[in-house]
Amino acid sequence: MKLRRQFKQKGLAIGVFSIILLFIAGCSSSASTEGAPDKIRMDYAYYSPTSLVLKQKGWLEEEFKEEGIEIEWVLSQGSNKALEFLNSNSVDFGSSAGAAALISKANGAPIKNVYIYSKPEWTALVTMPESGISSVKDLAGKKVAATLGTDPYIFLLRALNEEGIPAEDVEIINMQHGDGANALTKGSVDAWAGLDPNMARVELEADASLFYRNVDFNTYGFLNVREDFAKSHPEYVNRVIAAYEKAREWTIENPQEAAEILADEASISIEVAQLTLERNDFSVAIPADVHHDALIEAGKVLQAGEVIDANVDIEEITSDLIEPSFAKETMGDE
Repeated sequence: MKLRRQFKQKGLAIGVFSIILLFIAGCSSSASTEGAPDKIRMDYAYYSPTSLVLKQKGWLEEEFKEEGIEIEWVLSQGSNKALEFLNSNSVDFGSSAGAAALISKANGAPIKNVYIYSKPEWTALVTMPESGISSVKDLAGKKVAATLGTDPYIFLLRALNEEGIPAEDVEIINMQHGDGANALTKGSVDAWAGLDPNMARVELEADASLFYRNVDFNTYGFLNVREDFAKSHPEYVNRVIAAYEKAREWTIENPQEAAEILADEASISIEVAQLTLERNDFSVAIPADVHHDALIEAGKVLQAGEVIDANVDIEEITSDLIEPSFAKETMGDE
């Protein structure tokens, strides 16, 4: 299958590159085993509202100012980009969907999930009113935009699997989330595996329809750290988590201001930002059994779709990915 070949090629490249990165990690200032890192490289993403709050408020900069540690921010346009940044040693912390992190981990990425930034309903299957599509079964023979390696793509696979429709019966067109939204509204594709805030934007501004929703097929928002950074600087992982906690609590207490930050950062209307935030649950932050179980279910579908190799032990790789000890040490048991 063409999609499987694309994932295998990416997986091989990630595996080889990860070995090289582990060798040179000692040369990286952010992964030095001696003393504090010179800088901490963070991603931020429009699909992670707390990352935007953290960046805008400057709490990490305040935390590390006296030690002279620089905070470098990198925009992730999707889980696939965040994980590419982690794999290429371009960031130390990256925001992704849980299932996307599982794919990356199965391909040899040296990452750990140390914090949950939200439980979102950030993806659904979207179409335009004139498409004639009202159910997943209507996608057979249609063009559907999705970003490979992200939760919307995985959501699409799970929806097709639930309805007994082979993925080969759908023309899945790989494009980044914003491009998929534009392709949908222009009629270049019949449907789109959407992601907020772009999904909320086309819903409110272009009368797009979320024709298939299933909150249980959305995997959680994972904050991932490079394993070499976590091993060299566990104290700094805890301090980053503490700053994220400050942003999470502030977001819960100040939803209107959080929406304004999202609107400003993502260049969207306040109404779109508010709808996006309404579809996020920020109540649980420590990785736990519920996240482990959700990834195992997603992993089974990904193996059936030949995205993850059949020989991979999904339970083992999930347990290796999810590392709650840092959050528990920082926050205590919730």
